[in-house]
Amino acid sequence: MSELDAGGGKTLKKNVAYTIKTEEMKYLDELENESIHIMREVAAQFDNPVLLFSGGKDSITLVHLAIKAFYPAKVPFKLMHVDTGHNFPETIQFRDQLVKDLGLDLIVRYVEDSIREKNLVEDQGKYASRNKLQTVTLLDGIEEHGFDACIGGARRDEEKARAKERVFSVRDDFGQWDARNQRPELFDMYNGRINKGENVRVFPISNWTELDVWNYIRREKIELPSVYFSHKRNVFMRDGLIWSESPFVFRNEEETVIEKVVRFRTVGDMTCTAAVDSMADDLDSVIEEIEAAEISERGARIDDMRSEAAMEERKEEGYF
Repeated sequence: MSELDAGGGKTLKKNVAYTIKTEEMKYLDELENESIHIMREVAAQFDNPVLLFSGGKDSITLVHLAIKAFYPAKVPFKLMHVDTGHNFPETIQFRDQLVKDLGLDLIVRYVEDSIREKNLVEDQGKYASRNKLQTVTLLDGIEEHGFDACIGGARRDEEKARAKERVFSVRDDFGQWDARNQRPELFDMYNGRINKGENVRVFPISNWTELDVWNYIRREKIELPSVYFSHKRNVFMRDGLIWSESPFVFRNEEETVIEKVVRFRTVGDMTCTAAVDSMADDLDSVIEEIEAAEISERGARIDDMRSEAAMEERKEEGYF
């Protein structure tokens, strides 16, 4: 190949990369604009909305979008975290620092309090989790504060029950969801009308994919908890999955603790969220890994594996 050919090849490759980058930025702008529009519709249509915050990448992205939607004014609603008491320590530390740095109002409701006050029965055994009990704490928090809209980071690509949701998804006065009773949503028109006692769950990033979220995080330089990136951790193996060694996570005597380099694709309760083998320690390598992944993001969430309709059953009971 001549020098001219080589130079021309490099120029062509650079132009193709620039075109792809430009299209990606345009697509992310469209997603961002839709989400910001939804946030503003919530503020306009509801009297007392709240943003449900878990400390995971999706809810952190929602906070970033909310700040953009209302800047330079303060975000016009509070954050609420339903804390199982079995969260990743890194996530809780990040949560507290984030609300402090941004001057946001955070409400924390504890599943431990619900267990004690209502004599709730916890799961037992190797896959014991408080995840299902979160519903009780969430519904009590909504009722206590009179929230009429709850904003969350669920996405349609995560799980088939979530794919059935509208952007504005109505819950009855018991907090329950009926997949057959969904309002039509035409273009960007969202109907927030509700009867007394009802509330609406709102999903501003419903149309995003896991990869969209990560590309947006990279573009916007959004900080995340360290558990999303590869790090050394004490873990043990069970049923082909990698579990964190923790006082909260049940472990048999024969399940040996080892040190392993891992990361988490999704950050939920430690008792139901497994890690993945990974050397991805920055945003670029995480995105490359996701592009090549053959299992879904929630493939390491044991609570989704309990039955074919596990998520839908929990949503019908009031789970987010």
